[in-house]
Amino acid sequence: MTLAHEYAEGAPDAPVLLLLHGTGGRPDDLLGLARELSPDSAVLAPAGPVSEQGAARWFRRLAEGVFDHEDVVRRAHELADFVRDAREEYGFGDRRLVAVGFSNGANIAAAVALLRPEVVREAALFAAMSPVPAPPGHDLSASRIFLANGERDPMAPLASTEELIRLLRERGADVVTQRHPGGHQITVDGVRAAAKWMTA
Repeated sequence: MTLAHEYAEGAPDAPVLLLLHGTGGRPDDLLGLARELSPDSAVLAPAGPVSEQGAARWFRRLAEGVFDHEDVVRRAHELADFVRDAREEYGFGDRRLVAVGFSNGANIAAAVALLRPEVVREAALFAAMSPVPAPPGHDLSASRIFLANGERDPMAPLASTEELIRLLRERGADVVTQRHPGGHQITVDGVRAAAKWMTA
């Protein structure tokens, strides 16, 4: 186990939710969202290992909106290995796992989905953008990704979100999108749409 984290068991027939907080967040930030999406689920909530002036993040960035792509790849593999080990440690074996991320957490979830699809095949991403410019051409035909984004989000511009959608669909992923007129936030409609997607 390489990441500080929290784990709470849930019903064995419900998916395990991997909760990935945004910049400056904590492992318990998305617990309320998790209960809205799948109230009976076990939750695995690690802490971002990178500190940016004291704010926890999942990977380094060179400037606002400019990612350190080498670090993204390294941290994505680190997170994937953590999840793989957690399956053994907590005994959830082959149970369905869904990554749920906001902002920086959504971006690292997208990176794992692109780079290590055997670890994350399903993800609900809020305010995500494209995390890596040229991911490998893995077969993502078994992957399901939900994305909710604001049309006026200065931190996750729609052009970058559309690039992420293109990369996922080119590799065969089933992608569902939801748009709202706001900015960098999780909306009630987005949560409802994600909950519906979870049970589809």
